[in-house]
Amino acid sequence: MDRLSLTFSALADPTRRAILARLSTGPASVNELAAPFSMSLPAVSKHLKVLERAQLIRRGREAQWRPCELKAAPLKEADAWIEQYRVMWEERFDRLDAYLQELQAKKSPK
Repeated sequence: MDRLSLTFSALADPTRRAILARLSTGPASVNELAAPFSMSLPAVSKHLKVLERAQLIRRGREAQWRPCELKAAPLKEADAWIEQYRVMWEERFDRLDAYLQELQAKKSPK
């Protein structure tokens, strides 16, 4: 699977998005990441493996502490891909707006 597909697949789950949001504030341990969720540590670890496979996080090793940290590069790639479509849709909405204004001008009394 290509990197962009791995990124979007990882982002498809709300738990993984919440984990990434937490990691955007700085590194955290698995226990810290698991705290807000009502799931087991092994379940959280599975989510972390998906994020790691998508290269969205890095797991370090400092003595017995295994901090996780966000890796932004795949998110930047996803953003660049999405940006192409945002530009296209904005152009289409601008054309639609111009057309609607033209119709409105024709309807309004002179």
